[in-house]
Amino acid sequence: MIASDAAVPFKDPQVGLAWCLSNDVDLVIVDYVMPKINGLQFIEAFLSDPSRADIPVIMVTTSDTTEVRYNALQLGATDFLRKPVDKIEFLTRVRNLLTLSRHHKQTKIQAVLLAEEVRKATSAIIEREREAILVLSRAAEFRDNETGAHLLRMSSYCQIIATRLELPPEEVELVFTAAPMHDIGKIGIPDQVLLKPGPLTPEERDIMTTHAVIGWQILCNNQSPLLQMAAKIAVSHHEKWDGTGYPNRLSGLDIPLAGRITAVADVFDALTSVRPYKQAWPLDKALDFLRSNRGTHFDPACVDAFLASLDQVAAVVDRYGRN
Repeated sequence: MIASDAAVPFKDPQVGLAWCLSNDVDLVIVDYVMPKINGLQFIEAFLSDPSRADIPVIMVTTSDTTEVRYNALQLGATDFLRKPVDKIEFLTRVRNLLTLSRHHKQTKIQAVLLAEEVRKATSAIIEREREAILVLSRAAEFRDNETGAHLLRMSSYCQIIATRLELPPEEVELVFTAAPMHDIGKIGIPDQVLLKPGPLTPEERDIMTTHAVIGWQILCNNQSPLLQMAAKIAVSHHEKWDGTGYPNRLSGLDIPLAGRITAVADVFDALTSVRPYKQAWPLDKALDFLRSNRGTHFDPACVDAFLASLDQVAAVVDRYGRN
């Protein structure tokens, strides 16, 4: 023993290996020549789990052959002692390796604590971003005839499509959270155009289309991945698969995927929602519209993902209504 450190000796190496594998150890000292298994086999079995890679292993041997040392090093041995063992050398090496082992353990603990602090800080930042998005989305909503339920339904549809397309969970979450910002640019549209009850003139329609670029300009100068995603959606959700949309007449895969997803979700909800100037379309009619515009207005893959998830779509409608 060294100070308060307790050694646990074993005559049977297999029993010792089993004990080491099921207990928290700071250091392993193993002979090369042992019954049943040799030191190399012991080291290989003990260090087979990467979580034990930082635990020092000393191999004691009478052999001075390079091959044994090379093999032991390749398997993860930390140090060697040659028989007969010098007591002072033994105690010094063990003490040094115990210090190193405990330092590694403390570093791991600190890394776990730091990772948790980073996770909490990141969650707080994301939550503040969500709050900012909600505030800005509501600001745009107050200037339009759209309702808060529209934003909830539309973003839920985006989540459904993105999940069906097997996007990574973190990207699904970004699309879901950023989608309510799709029309933030309407803040910059004059009331006489935005709130006009009748059809727009060609000039007024041109003014209305600028909301996509305005939304981009509001959101783009930001390092936040969430707001960058919102900027992409704002500028691209009126693009069409065949290149006839606006503002940049992008087509096909040149349109950001988040914009293609939002296009399907936004149009479907607009068609199936009650607005002051129109009644809600029946669901079957709205679905037929998506099918008939698959490959022209909409990305075929996004339409297919939506149509393959109608049970989830219906659940969203039931939850938030159609107003």
